[in-house]
Amino acid sequence: MALQSPFFNNKRDNEVRLGTPNAAALAATVTAPAPAVPAANSAASAAVGEAKLTVGPNIKLKGVEITDCDTLVVEGSVEATMDSRMIQISERGSFTGSAEIDVAEIRGAFDGNLTVRQKLVIYSTGKVTGRIRYGKVVIEEGGQLSGEIEFGTSGASGASAAVRPPKLQVA
Repeated sequence: MALQSPFFNNKRDNEVRLGTPNAAALAATVTAPAPAVPAANSAASAAVGEAKLTVGPNIKLKGVEITDCDTLVVEGSVEATMDSRMIQISERGSFTGSAEIDVAEIRGAFDGNLTVRQKLVIYSTGKVTGRIRYGKVVIEEGGQLSGEIEFGTSGASGASAAVRPPKLQVA
C-alpha cells in the first residue's frame, strides 16, 4: 500500500502500514472516488493534464532549451529557447532568447526572436523588442513593441514593418 521512506518514517506511518484500524480508515479516505466534475469545469479539468512550467519570482533560468511544455509562466528571469503552446510573462518577468509560441501574453519584458503563430497580446506594462512575427496582435494602451516586426509566421513573405505596417489593435 504505502512505500517506506527513510525521510518520513514515523510511528503513525508504521501503524498504517501494519494494518491497524487506522489503516482501513486511511485507505477509505485515499481510495474514495473523486466527486463528479460539472460540465462548466470541463475546461479546467482538461488543463489538469497540461505540462506547465512556472519560473517564480527571483528565479533565474539561464541557457536552456524548453521543450514539451504547454504553458510557460515567467515571473522571474528566463534566458532560453523554446517551442510551446503558450507563454505568459508577468509584470516582473523577463524572457530573453528565442520562442515559437501559439499564444503569448506579455505583461513584462521579452527580448529576442518571437514567433507567435496565433495571437500576441501585449498588456499596458509589457515591452517586446527584437524580431517579432505574429498571426494577430493586440496591444493595450501603454504596451510597447519595437524591432523588426512581421505579419505572418512563415517568415518567407519578406514583408517587414518598414514596408507594410502591421495590423494593430488597441484595447
